[in-house]
Amino acid sequence: MMLSSAPAALTVPSEIDFVHRTVLLDEAIAALQPLRSDGVYIDGTFGRGGHSRLLLSKLAPGARLIAFDKDLQAIEAAAQITDPRFSIIHNSFASMEYELGERGITRVDGVLLDLGISSPQVDDAARGFSFRADGPLDMRMDTSRGISAAEWLAVESEQKIEEVIRNYGEERFAFQIAKAITARRQITPVSGTRELADLVANAVKTREKGKDPATRTFQAIRIFINQELEDLESGLNQAFSQLAVGGKLVVISFHSLEDRIVKQFMASKAIVKQPDRRLPIRAADLPLPHMKLLGKSKPSQEEIDVNPRSRSAMMRVAQRLSVDGVV
Repeated sequence: MMLSSAPAALTVPSEIDFVHRTVLLDEAIAALQPLRSDGVYIDGTFGRGGHSRLLLSKLAPGARLIAFDKDLQAIEAAAQITDPRFSIIHNSFASMEYELGERGITRVDGVLLDLGISSPQVDDAARGFSFRADGPLDMRMDTSRGISAAEWLAVESEQKIEEVIRNYGEERFAFQIAKAITARRQITPVSGTRELADLVANAVKTREKGKDPATRTFQAIRIFINQELEDLESGLNQAFSQLAVGGKLVVISFHSLEDRIVKQFMASKAIVKQPDRRLPIRAADLPLPHMKLLGKSKPSQEEIDVNPRSRSAMMRVAQRLSVDGVV
């Protein structure tokens, strides 16, 4: 995910108009340590290619980089990379195991997942991710598949809308917001980003300082429409199963729901179930944990000053130590 401040107001957005900066760029690539001359590395969220391009500059001639992205605009941007070591797959990283299997790849040496939404997606009003400018209420990362947010809100039950906004947005006024949405659609469907933002603003009784009242609702609907948390849970398990011993898993998240899943997943793989102490087992024969936690980091203040959208980023790194407890 590449985040940055948007350029000055644009009347007709286009792909090249959006300035974007890759969060934790150097830190993420350094954490991967792409040292194997024949290594295979995965960029699970190509975005606009910041991580991929730097990683390619570090890879040996015999190494490979395979990227994934659901966004058609990201796929178009990837076409600009002509390096023969690089390829991109138009799919979620949650399809990693299948897609790699189709290419005869059974082990990889590093996986990078940069979660969430990119600046080009946020800043293009036509994509419907932001309430800052009016646009169609779409919110799909892959506009070639699935239903838009507007289509979902037009048919979903009030109870389910409330559940999504509460669980994915951690919004305490979820009931009031869902009620306002379903009441409005009795008159006319909610089809625009400003329309939804205004509905939320009228339903939210108190506002967090410095945060638009629609922030949590937009986050919740976007996460639900794109199945982001389900993809993350599946993708983490698939990345783990594909990692060779010594391989690194690097994940950058941008909100607490994502980070909680990543933290708990890595911690679960770093724990070993200890045998009964009464059994005559030597320390050397004890099983090894599957992964070792290598730490976490956040953007420096310098990066935050240049790119305020990076302030919530959290990077966690783990290394595969064993397969079934054996090196």
